[in-house]
Amino acid sequence: MLTLKLITEETDRVISGLKKKHFEGAKEAIEEVLVVDKRRREAQQQLDKNLSEAKKMAAQIGGLMKEGKIEDANTIKQQVAQIKEINKQLEDTMNLSQEEMNRLLCQIPNIPYDEVPEGTTAEDNRVVKSNLKECDENDTVGNWSVNPHLGLENPLPHWELAKKYNLIDFDLGVKITGAGFPVYIGKGARLQRALINFFLDEARKNGYTEIMPPTVVNAASGYGTGQLPDKEGQMYHCTVDDFYLIPTAEVPVTNIYRDVILDEAQLPIKNCAYTECFRREAGSYGKDVRGLNRLHEFSKIEIVRIDKPEHSKESHQEMLAHVEGLLKKIELPYRILLLCGGDQSFTSSICYDFEVYSEAQGRWLEVSSVSNFDTYQANRLKCRYRRADNKKTELCHTLNGSALALPRIVAALLENNQTEQGIKIPAALVPYTGFDIID
Repeated sequence: MLTLKLITEETDRVISGLKKKHFEGAKEAIEEVLVVDKRRREAQQQLDKNLSEAKKMAAQIGGLMKEGKIEDANTIKQQVAQIKEINKQLEDTMNLSQEEMNRLLCQIPNIPYDEVPEGTTAEDNRVVKSNLKECDENDTVGNWSVNPHLGLENPLPHWELAKKYNLIDFDLGVKITGAGFPVYIGKGARLQRALINFFLDEARKNGYTEIMPPTVVNAASGYGTGQLPDKEGQMYHCTVDDFYLIPTAEVPVTNIYRDVILDEAQLPIKNCAYTECFRREAGSYGKDVRGLNRLHEFSKIEIVRIDKPEHSKESHQEMLAHVEGLLKKIELPYRILLLCGGDQSFTSSICYDFEVYSEAQGRWLEVSSVSNFDTYQANRLKCRYRRADNKKTELCHTLNGSALALPRIVAALLENNQTEQGIKIPAALVPYTGFDIID
């Protein structure tokens, strides 16, 4: 969440940033925070004054008792007792104000960086890079018309290819669990495992330490990375134990550093993790959710960084280069989008999406989001670092990205590499699959 220091010292910038993110009632929300903060500070000031006064009066009581002025001493005792009652009320006011403050701050999104473009919908996202053409600042999703032509005649969508080559059984998944829980079979399962191992190996080569975290987390972890309290409807909730199935490895891996003070020399921390991910995807319907396009359970490799503020933008660029390198190696047509203010997530300061093209579906499929959250998550997590020069503690910056999410990668690989002989496997994956064609 936004820090109170930022809100009080840079109020106008915060309000402007929230408006850029198209957060309704931005000015009113910030003003309400400032009113509650004023109430809390006034109560704190009065409490401090009363405690100082009570301390002086307590010293007087001892002197009066020694002098035998019992009545005067008792009068002051009564005054001290009255101050203690007032102090209890002031403490209640402070505690209630702090609770109200936390509630309000949790409802306010992060503010975008200056380089985030204006815009309201995905159509306004800027295409900043592609392996299809040179991009300029005028390229947006809305005016993009450069799509690859792979020379495929009547290409089949991946759900038909999966059935033809017995790779994925969507109906069996419905039988076992329900829609959105596919069963991978034979070479389909081996392709999944190959991609997982390939992505993890590439992450390790780039200096990421592999983590194998739980896929079930408590509410505190969901709160720390911003999934709770406002996104609980999209998470699977184990109500008996009040646990949540993770929507991404970002949640458990980032929460490793909850309530931790790191040394500056430890930064940046670079972790990667393969997990299954679970998302209810409530309200998702239509052709865009067919096959592997949108699942309730899927495999994903996540990269997470904890960094100091002055280095986090460099870290973000390194993460983008890493994800782009993966797409180059598996030979998929891709484009990189800088999301506009209105299409950014609740918690991000800046976010780039990676999309790959599916000629069979005639559409672009999102396969990764790489975000810098600035101090927004760290403030919730109380994740800090101690500076080497002055030993002061400051909030870290947190970053994460998919590297990569498997379902749409598999969909694009199947659809874009289909031939009359079968589905060709990119050269980089052959050592992992053990085969170069699915036939």
